[in-house]
Amino acid sequence: MGANRHMSVDSRGRYTPEADGAAVPGAEGPAGSRSHNLLSARRASLMQEPVLVLNATYEPINVTAVRRAMVLMLKGVAQAEEMHNAEVHSATHAHKVPSVIRLLAYRHIPQQSRALSRKNILLRDRNTCQFCGRIFPSSELTLDHVVPRSRGGRSSWENLVACCYRCNNGKGDRTPEEAGLKLARRPRPFTLHTSRQLMRLIGHRDERWRKYLFY
Repeated sequence: MGANRHMSVDSRGRYTPEADGAAVPGAEGPAGSRSHNLLSARRASLMQEPVLVLNATYEPINVTAVRRAMVLMLKGVAQAEEMHNAEVHSATHAHKVPSVIRLLAYRHIPQQSRALSRKNILLRDRNTCQFCGRIFPSSELTLDHVVPRSRGGRSSWENLVACCYRCNNGKGDRTPEEAGLKLARRPRPFTLHTSRQLMRLIGHRDERWRKYLFY
């Protein structure tokens, strides 16, 4: 990920917005505000980077965000197997950002589809708006009913997609066809097979994952 980057998180792995020591010249002015906003956006983006989760047996079972991975490590539930070059700072320590973590206790993973939730919809859709195709932080995405609820659309895997606020507002209470929008892909349930496909797709971008994905 290039040169080391620094961020601040508290002891529970949560991002805190204070700077990491050096003052930013002109921070009180418009230019300083822009610099601070850019730094904050980069920090938030890093905390959403994907981390491969291995079972205690080294079997890949999930993809989570850096923020959640570091919480698991701080709780003693998981340990890092591979690291990025980036770092985050707590009040007293610097921690390298994990790329791969392993659970310390074996967890049984059921074969059925995952629970329907906002988090899992965004994970299935790779934090990508399914209408404009742009990637966003989770905080900048919402869920859209492909067939609006006013038309009988259900809250289901097949009818919910990740969507940016701009596309969501533009679509309104219409179908994609009526709004002149096109879905990037047909929404499907998030099964274990889907999860492993996602792991392999991201693994092409992060070489640290590959030996755990049986390349």
